[in-house]
Amino acid sequence: MSRAAWCCSTTDGNSWFGDKDYNVSNWVRGLTFMANHAKSWTALTSMSLRNELRSPDSNPTLKSQSYNWRDWYTYVRQGSSAIHGANPDILIFLSGLDFDTWITPVFQGTAMTPGTAKYSAADFPGYANKLVLETHNYNNDASSCSSLQSSLYNNGFMAMHKEDAKTVNVFPVVLSEFGFAQTDTEWKRVYATCIASYLAQQKAGWFIWVISGSYYIRSGTQDYEESWGLLSHDWSTWRSQSYIDGGLKPLVKNTVRN
Repeated sequence: MSRAAWCCSTTDGNSWFGDKDYNVSNWVRGLTFMANHAKSWTALTSMSLRNELRSPDSNPTLKSQSYNWRDWYTYVRQGSSAIHGANPDILIFLSGLDFDTWITPVFQGTAMTPGTAKYSAADFPGYANKLVLETHNYNNDASSCSSLQSSLYNNGFMAMHKEDAKTVNVFPVVLSEFGFAQTDTEWKRVYATCIASYLAQQKAGWFIWVISGSYYIRSGTQDYEESWGLLSHDWSTWRSQSYIDGGLKPLVKNTVRN
């Protein structure tokens, strides 16, 4: 988000390059500033270009003329070049379209439609080996684990499998957002258990939404309760000890590469 607000929607003016509150020059300048600013942070390992790129539905002209893989590729090269130029030591996360739910053309090497260009490591000189693909998934109502895992694979994780004939470009992949309500039962349903088993199979990196149990203010509401937060409302304990012991700790253990 360029303008501070709760993220995200397709009509918030922050959804795509050139949207009302998404000035491309400011975006590139901001990436450069932060890459420089964070050089002294000893734990810094990566930067992401933008959270959940999505259709600019409040801007019909931009949506029809620019919301596509061709323009995505143009702007991603600008942003990643800015980061690498300012701080060549960090990884750069690339996120896809539709709220970062798929990034298939990059690893399958298909045309960046409506153009004809394809992903090429040469377009990221000196740092193609520092690119990481990220994807999000919130299919919380999933009833079929096999279907969910197939979606995860085809939309992103295929990039880790050079043995697949469809994988033209190999990348590390991180599920940088998934999550669910922190109750003692939700983590036992199809979505959470399937995500956990799949990440264990892939030995893939992940980030869960979210740690915080509440907010000072969110969407105009003070002291807003975060029912998906791993922590309780006052951040003093776990919201669901059952999930921590039965789900989260095993997930950490099972996804760490030895």
